[in-house]
Amino acid sequence: MPLIELGVSDLAIAASLLLVNGLLSWRLALKLERPLAVSAVRMVVQLSLVGLVLKQLFALGSPVLTFGVALVMVGFAGQEILARQERRLAGWWAYGLGTGAMAFAATSVMLLALTTAVRPDPWWDPRYAIPLLGMVLGNTMSGVGLALNTLTSLASRERAAIEARLALGATRWEALGTVHRQALRTGMMPIVNAMAATGLVSLPGMMTGQILGGVDPQEAVKYQILIMFLIAGSTGLGVLAASVGGVYRLTDARHRLRLDHLKAPKN
Repeated sequence: MPLIELGVSDLAIAASLLLVNGLLSWRLALKLERPLAVSAVRMVVQLSLVGLVLKQLFALGSPVLTFGVALVMVGFAGQEILARQERRLAGWWAYGLGTGAMAFAATSVMLLALTTAVRPDPWWDPRYAIPLLGMVLGNTMSGVGLALNTLTSLASRERAAIEARLALGATRWEALGTVHRQALRTGMMPIVNAMAATGLVSLPGMMTGQILGGVDPQEAVKYQILIMFLIAGSTGLGVLAASVGGVYRLTDARHRLRLDHLKAPKN
């Protein structure tokens, strides 16, 4: 069965649902009308530009351009991690820690996938590398952002208890153990829930897109299972790297809590 092409009118019908959301927001005084409209316009513009860029990228098949696009994706994902933190680390750590942890995790997982399971020729083929990286980055970004936000927020909130443990001779890891574990759990929970619900409750976007494109459902299932494992692996590595780095930054070699390494909270 050939792919059913969508026209502007088809998209407009779907977009009309946003008007319902806007009306509900206005009626219930949620004040989400403007953010909803801005987000929708931003999404349409971004996806349209991405479509044009990917079309040219696939046609050229340049490794330099492929790596360049990947770097841009990592850079923007790092900015999203930063935006999701209520208490940010001071200095370049605010952007560097989350971005570095996410880049390390996603790069490791993608190299494993492209050189073993998927094996495109060449291994960096943008038709495979960029879409897979996008899915892995998006989920790793969410996990790292949640973990760092939980770590810094709880460290500030539990300051008295943490410093009491340190004063009694606990190491930084013992004193922040509860906070660190909570950060890890919070960062990993979205992918754990997603894996538990995939299949019976939801059909993920990649699998649905492949089925609509005419791919055999069983083959689409294999790809989706692969993607979920890659996302889980990358999220776990990213969350661990970011939280460990966060604990080190919030303490020092003398096992003192250093909340001065956090920016002051916004009023």
